[in-house]
Amino acid sequence: MQDCFDIRGKSVVITGGAGVLCGAMAQDLAQRGAKVAIADFDEPRAIAMAQQIEAAGGTAIAVKINVLERPGVETALKTVLDKFGRVDVLINGAGGNKKDATCSPPTTFFDLPDAAIRMVFDLNCLGTIIPSQIFGKHMADRGDGVILNISSMNAFRPLTNIAAYSGAKAAISNFTQWLATYMAQRHSPKIRVNAIAPGFFLTEQNRFLLTDEKTGELTARGKTILDHTPMRRFGDPGDLLGTTIWLISDAARFVTGVVVPVDGGFSAFSGV
Repeated sequence: MQDCFDIRGKSVVITGGAGVLCGAMAQDLAQRGAKVAIADFDEPRAIAMAQQIEAAGGTAIAVKINVLERPGVETALKTVLDKFGRVDVLINGAGGNKKDATCSPPTTFFDLPDAAIRMVFDLNCLGTIIPSQIFGKHMADRGDGVILNISSMNAFRPLTNIAAYSGAKAAISNFTQWLATYMAQRHSPKIRVNAIAPGFFLTEQNRFLLTDEKTGELTARGKTILDHTPMRRFGDPGDLLGTTIWLISDAARFVTGVVVPVDGGFSAFSGV
């Protein structure tokens, strides 16, 4: 049974791979024998992450990428093919929210600028679709591969104040189901598309929304989240790794089109 989870030798591209959550994925996959391409807009961080993995005995390369620029994504694919020969797995980890697209006083929903809303939708939605087109075409030509998208709790339960981000992540969940069907029917049943929906993790993006910067105590928002999380804690990056391994390995060879919450029970709890 352990052989089903073996990912040794797989070529994995992770967009946003220099971030907190995807960086943990990159390090773990490399430790398990995968060849990892850390594709990130922040090239210095991607290089540092790749060097860290190499120093630990893994195989990794850093690839500069802007997931919203098609020619650059095509160049990234060529770079990975030159180094690794193929792409077995694409993890679409690039994404995030924008402060200007958040309803925080004095800004209301009615004041949100078009440009900020568009940027959040583009980064999360188009930033998943464009790499899926370019790397997915390579998989379609080979008749094999895995695409793993990163959705969010926002897609299950829209959260207050972040309308654009919630809508964009809901689109990712829908797109995951659509692409899974398209790839299996039009190209190969050996191409699988799934998503992970992380619950609440302390990252650079949200740490000081959930905890007080000076005291480290929970903010009102952080307390509300934990009150609605049956496991009573925030996630740790390592909590995503088991689900990631399962979904990209042969252990999930008959699993496609699903969005798996990794959330400590948040999506299951009604609050009562």
